[in-house]
Amino acid sequence: MLEESWYQRTILSFMLLPLSALYGVVLTLRVAAYRCGLLKRANAGVPVIVIGNLTVGGTGKTPLTIALARYLRERGYSPGIVSRGYKGKAEAQSRLVNGDEDAGLVGDEPLLIRRETGCPVVVGRKRPIACDQLIAHHGVDIIISDDGLQHLSLERAIEIVVVDGKRLFGNRLLLPAGPLRETTKRLHSVDFVVRHGGLPYASEYTMRSQLEYAVNLHTGERRDLNSFLDREIHAVAGIAHPVEFFRKLEDLGIRMIEHKFPDHHNYRKIDIEQLLNKTVLITAKDAIKLVNYAGKDWWSVPLIVDLNDYFLDNLLKKLDSIQ
Repeated sequence: MLEESWYQRTILSFMLLPLSALYGVVLTLRVAAYRCGLLKRANAGVPVIVIGNLTVGGTGKTPLTIALARYLRERGYSPGIVSRGYKGKAEAQSRLVNGDEDAGLVGDEPLLIRRETGCPVVVGRKRPIACDQLIAHHGVDIIISDDGLQHLSLERAIEIVVVDGKRLFGNRLLLPAGPLRETTKRLHSVDFVVRHGGLPYASEYTMRSQLEYAVNLHTGERRDLNSFLDREIHAVAGIAHPVEFFRKLEDLGIRMIEHKFPDHHNYRKIDIEQLLNKTVLITAKDAIKLVNYAGKDWWSVPLIVDLNDYFLDNLLKKLDSIQ
């Protein structure tokens, strides 16, 4: 109910305005403390690219992190990634993600990033410590901080904000009356604004995403999504906005029975046992957690990201200018 109120002006959102005002005061004081030096920022010693958003929930930060890490490796960099590891048991300390852990330990998104990029990933609430671990033990020469815009304790060379092209900023109110972690004025101080879907403003860059194929969770077989037309399909999604996954499948002509779960859901066998003998399509993020429960006809559908060439060129120019 609360999240639904974030995308319109409701009685609930107006009732929460005093708390939003208090949140805004605390936010302003915190930013001021870093600017005047009362709170110190740590320098990682290598360029840090921060990828974040202004709103609560998914906007495409993790797919962008994966795509950018791959791109930087292709250009000769040795990137490492730091992430909080949200809802993982290891988020209170710094821990290297090996790629074969349980998502309940390190978090589903860091585990997905590690497996998709092959880059070293360290999770932990204290990002400067995570950065130190990456540099000391893994020889990285550039760091991507996934969902790190509000982690001001870490100096950054480049800030990238990802904007959901459909939801934008909801009712444009700060938490808890709205979805904003910071006001939209913050867009004027970052280096790049990347709009995921929708039509960008002149100062923004575009990021497109689509679903193209599915991978069997047991055999690794890869199939075009056209092969799932005219069949009874169950679709499972435990992400911030599961409807987006379902609509992308629907746009491809796939008719499905939808099964929604909360973002970062800790699946139990009872959640999905009625689907074991069904044909099931799931997000790549959910596949990380469901592989041990999956039936024989379960398929992971990765999100394929297309980054704007102009954005990538300007990003490299920015990196060249600071080194």
